[in-house]
Amino acid sequence: IAAAMTFMVSGWSQTNTVVDVIVHSPDHNTLETAVLAAGLEGDLSGTGPFTVFAPTDSAFAAVDSATLAGILADDALLTAVLTYHVHGGEALAAGLMDQMMVSTLNGQELTVTLTDSTTFINNAMVTVADIPADNGVVHVIDAVLVPTLPPPPPTTVVDIIVDSEDHDTLELAVLAADLAGTLSGDGPFTVFAPTDDAFAAIDSATLAAVLADIETLTSILTLHVHGGNVLEADLTDGMMVPTLNGEELTISLTDSGAYVNNALITVTDLVADNGVVHVIDAVLLPAPPPPLGTVVDIIVDSPDHETLEAAVIAADLAGTLSGEGPFTVFAPTDDAFAAVDSALLAAVLADIPTLTAILTYHVHGGNALSTDLMDGMEVSTLNGAPVTLTINEEGTFINDAQVIVADLIGSNGVVHVIDAVLLPPTPDSIDEVVAQWAVMPNPAKDVFTLTGVAPTARIAMVDLTGRTVREFAQGTTVLSVGDMPRGTYLLTVTEGRNIQTKKVMVQ
Repeated sequence: IAAAMTFMVSGWSQTNTVVDVIVHSPDHNTLETAVLAAGLEGDLSGTGPFTVFAPTDSAFAAVDSATLAGILADDALLTAVLTYHVHGGEALAAGLMDQMMVSTLNGQELTVTLTDSTTFINNAMVTVADIPADNGVVHVIDAVLVPTLPPPPPTTVVDIIVDSEDHDTLELAVLAADLAGTLSGDGPFTVFAPTDDAFAAIDSATLAAVLADIETLTSILTLHVHGGNVLEADLTDGMMVPTLNGEELTISLTDSGAYVNNALITVTDLVADNGVVHVIDAVLLPAPPPPLGTVVDIIVDSPDHETLEAAVIAADLAGTLSGEGPFTVFAPTDDAFAAVDSALLAAVLADIPTLTAILTYHVHGGNALSTDLMDGMEVSTLNGAPVTLTINEEGTFINDAQVIVADLIGSNGVVHVIDAVLLPPTPDSIDEVVAQWAVMPNPAKDVFTLTGVAPTARIAMVDLTGRTVREFAQGTTVLSVGDMPRGTYLLTVTEGRNIQTKKVMVQ
């Protein structure tokens, strides 16, 4: 390689930088390509001075072809390697000493080794020394210098999803559900990753709604993640894989491939530092929640409401309270019933009209969630008499009973658990609640005849939703019901604050 010259021709100048030395050399085509690819030609054409240890094409050819291709394709890695070959100063051969450390633009150092007739830079031999340039010097070496490279950042299952061209929707969903941090953690995680086509198979309106509903989206996404490392070799037919959702997935191995639930696994074992990703062709959906039971089912299924269950059945109210509703039930616990005098409780359970009057006083013919309740509110009941709400720093009270569990949602209403039995208003104590009046015949087709009713009593027929369907004049003893729909009603007789109720049936 000839020494460079600087000269003036027709008003323009030609320079001989370290880059020009490399470009004009027939033995440094790969290095030239690398310098241009890394965008370093501008920097190395600067003022300098620079000392370049320049590997020949043969030196690059000695590098594994796949490794070399990887270096050339990775800008950051290529820059790190090339700058390891450049010292930010002029280091002529005469100035090199054995075991001398030469700093590089990479930030690391090279070690000079001098033998009797040879100079080595690390393990590369200097084959041509001191090729001068306007901004430094070039030494030709016979091997590529490899710097100490920082370990690559860990690859997570999230990185695999983000870097995939087929998982844009899944990436968007993971970010929307704020799961990227979790799935970038230590793990291990096994992710069954639906493709964009899998998401596209879902109705667009449904998909948009799911992406906007973070709770539902999180439930779906966590169904696709197992908290462990399950590689393809670990899969067995019928295997159950628990998920972060709490449900299990079923593995099926068939002649047509491996399935997780109904989704075909199309690509397996995309291994990350914190787990593995398997690509699937369908979105996995959680099992639908079990259907809600009625307010009666809530009572029956509760271990704390056995007395109330027995009372509802004894009063023949289970069918009514299993109807369309809605109903709001204030449900006394077994302990609440146990606080009632045992003899009195036995008497009430044996006296169906009284029992019915008490139980219907615990039921509102509507849906009253805790958020609907306000201090001082009166809530109507199927008994006909309202209950009064008190809300203070101690809690929510229905009359004198405290709500200890609220908003047990059923298919036809809601149950609030209370710690005392509610007693409807009567002139005297509960043992006198049995009505002093009678109605006959019962059932009746045309009329009910009342006896023992005070002339000032107000009389009404109430359906089983608590709606008053007919009122009669005070003191009426013959009630015409022939035009009313067949069914069961509550006949209420009110005298002052005393409300007494009997169940009647129109045939």
